[in-house]
Amino acid sequence: MAPEPVRLHQVTRWPIWSIPGRLLGPVLAVELLAVCLVLAGLLHPPRLDRPTLVLLVTLTVAGSLHTEVVAGIERVRRYTAETHHVNLTSVWTVASALLLPPVLGAFVVVVVVYTHLYVRVLRPVPPPDRRPVYREVYSTATVILSVHAAAGVLAATRPGELYGSLPDVVALLLALLTYTVVNTCLVLGVVAVASPDTRVVRILFGGDELTLELATLCLGALTAGALAASGPFVALLAVPPILALHRTILVRKLRERADTDSKTGLLNHAAWHLRGTHELAIAERERRPAALLILDLDHFKEINDTHGHLYGDQVLAATARVLREELRDHDLVGRFGGEEFVVLLPRLSGHDGREEVRQIAERLRRRIAGESDPVAPVDGVPAQRLPAPPPDAPGTDGPPSRTGITVSIGGALFPDDGHALTGLLEVADSALYAAKRAGRDAVRIGRHTFPAEPEHA
Repeated sequence: MAPEPVRLHQVTRWPIWSIPGRLLGPVLAVELLAVCLVLAGLLHPPRLDRPTLVLLVTLTVAGSLHTEVVAGIERVRRYTAETHHVNLTSVWTVASALLLPPVLGAFVVVVVVYTHLYVRVLRPVPPPDRRPVYREVYSTATVILSVHAAAGVLAATRPGELYGSLPDVVALLLALLTYTVVNTCLVLGVVAVASPDTRVVRILFGGDELTLELATLCLGALTAGALAASGPFVALLAVPPILALHRTILVRKLRERADTDSKTGLLNHAAWHLRGTHELAIAERERRPAALLILDLDHFKEINDTHGHLYGDQVLAATARVLREELRDHDLVGRFGGEEFVVLLPRLSGHDGREEVRQIAERLRRRIAGESDPVAPVDGVPAQRLPAPPPDAPGTDGPPSRTGITVSIGGALFPDDGHALTGLLEVADSALYAAKRAGRDAVRIGRHTFPAEPEHA
């Protein structure tokens, strides 16, 4: 039976059309350029002699074997985080860029590596969780352009070309640098356009991303050199290091997921406490002041009861986004559970630490209350200061008992209010209680004592 043709109304419902207009044009332009380069190569096919054919088959088989060996690990890795930058298939795409004509390198990338990766790793995931196909198509296009760019650099460094002859090592380094720059700029450029508030430098240099990327590229270059010098079977020696890299990245992703609160993306209680203790030890060793803030959303139970728990989760996520935007990269932000957030400021900059902490806390309080600039849009969707209640939420038939979202904040200074994290938390908690007693939507810093409540007969 012949397959049913794709109809126009089905094409218009493809997920790619849902991405923002400012992003759709560049994505389609990159993909179109990749297609044009492949077609241009097919119109003038390279001479397929025996050594080239052996390299083509070797890289094809090695890329397929790589996917089969790490399919389970890769499936888990790709779905333990929203995004990932390091792509370990670069081992084979870099080798193909260094050893094969560009059109054959594109064949290895498209037909073998990425198609096989999609079939064995991505497609088995159920549709609700499956990554959109257009993302994989764009990734494939970026690698095709990177392969052509690296091959172009190698061609330009040969005798008689534009730049003359260069030493092999210099030509190799230039090709690897070109491959990396083209691929990284195309990938992170889309991230920057899609989410203007995303800190691209943090993605590139955060954690071990850059080290893993360089390790993958170097392994690809070493594989290419070994193949050229010792024959096809040496490609098998690259599989164990690749497997080790996969497991290393997987362990790191799982550790990050275990340390992250699922509703807000912030550190959870245990991870924040562990890292906070470490930061305080550094602050004590360097004899510099630090501070701790506890934030508690006012009347959060009433918000949940009035508008529903889904809206409450949106409020938590929006509050977390405000905290990330207003604070510095080295500040530790976590969720302590419920409606409480905690912040460690390990590097105070002013001479009057108490006043500096008060100003930071007031800025956070005003931002959450919607008294400053709105939150930056995310993925092309204009964001509000905090999400408005859904019109069909429970309790919206009449006027809600609360309009607007506020936060009470308590703070403590290190070392004035304590030397240990537990002591600082106790002081900040007493300050938070004082802010609540003052009518909420307030900031209090330092230890507060309260008279004992009289016992009732």
